[in-house]
Amino acid sequence: MSRDHRKLRVFHQADALVIEVYRATAHFPLEERYVLQAQIRRAAISAAANIVEGCARRTTREYLQFLNVSNGSTAETSYLINVAHRLGFLPANSETELVERYTELTKGLQKLMSALENEP
Repeated sequence: MSRDHRKLRVFHQADALVIEVYRATAHFPLEERYVLQAQIRRAAISAAANIVEGCARRTTREYLQFLNVSNGSTAETSYLINVAHRLGFLPANSETELVERYTELTKGLQKLMSALENEP
C-alpha cells in the first residue's frame, strides 16, 4: 500500500528543517565541512527521507520501521546541533530554535507511530 508522504505534517516539518539545517550550518569552519557539518546535514536529510521511503513500503510494519529510523535521525540531528552550539559553531538562538523544532518533530513522529501501532 503506497501512502502519500506529502499529506503528512511530520514530512513537511522534517523537510523544512532540512533547509533550515543547511542554512544554519553554512558558515561552519572549513575544517568541519566533511565532519560535523556533513553529519548534521546527513542526519537531517535522513529524518525526512526515511518518512518518504516508509510511505512507499507495502506493509504497516515496514512503514513503522522507517518512521522509527526517522525518529532516530531526528534525535541524532538534535544532539549534533547541540554539539555544534557548544563548540561555538552555532549561536544560542539558532540552536534553541532548531532543537525545539526537532522536539516537535519527534513528538509528531511518535504520535504517528502510536496511531499506526494501534490500527486494527
